[in-house]
Amino acid sequence: MSFLSDRRGKALIGVIHLQPLPGAPRWGGDWEAVLRRAVADARAYQAGGADAVCLENFGDLPFAKAAVGPETVACMAVAARAVRAAIKLPLGFNVLRNDARAALALCAACQGSFIRVNVLIGAMLTDQGLIEGNAAEVLRYRRALCPEAKILADVLVKHAVPLAPWPIERAALDTLARASADALIVTGPGTGLAADVERVKQVRAVCPQAHVLVGSGVTVENAPAFLPHADGFIVGTSLKVDGQVHNPVDPKRVAALREVLVL
Repeated sequence: MSFLSDRRGKALIGVIHLQPLPGAPRWGGDWEAVLRRAVADARAYQAGGADAVCLENFGDLPFAKAAVGPETVACMAVAARAVRAAIKLPLGFNVLRNDARAALALCAACQGSFIRVNVLIGAMLTDQGLIEGNAAEVLRYRRALCPEAKILADVLVKHAVPLAPWPIERAALDTLARASADALIVTGPGTGLAADVERVKQVRAVCPQAHVLVGSGVTVENAPAFLPHADGFIVGTSLKVDGQVHNPVDPKRVAALREVLVL
């Protein structure tokens, strides 16, 4: 995975939070504004020194728990092609809440390098209800469609709890060995909330050869605590203007975090 291994310092993956798309309850009616914002955020990440970007339908609350509508996939493809034309960074997809097949299809259509899957294995109780992982289907679909795309999988994902006690060490091992994830993501309890350093350390200890990423709440201030244990960081909220999730990406904030990750 070149953007995780062939780089200076730790990897920085910037999240492009798409504004509400057509068909979503909060859709605002201005498609060109959605595209302009996506492209501007992508350019800001590139200017600030990010190693990759991940496009997600963040504005489409409340999320479908499984397959999204065809209008969502179509809109994300158009946005992704605009981003792809504007920057040269590796591009990934997270189709919320858990549509890995759509994300893989977007990789195939838009020269994507990776997907993020919130629940690849096991079952999690979420605000969308019960979400069950389906690694068997996801891995077979990838093999048929875009075998080069990497799967970045959350371990006990945010905004969710497991149905039964499931130690994070066991969840990490199963996600890596039994579900064949290419990287493991550790998050805090919600968007913009920091992961527990101890949980990242636990995942690193049981999966020493894995790519381990921190996937929520990373800031310039707390990133140094994760550096000995993580290979990279998936960051959105703290890199926005004033650190507010709905604001545009601030390239100066991206550069400041990039500098920390080089040390």
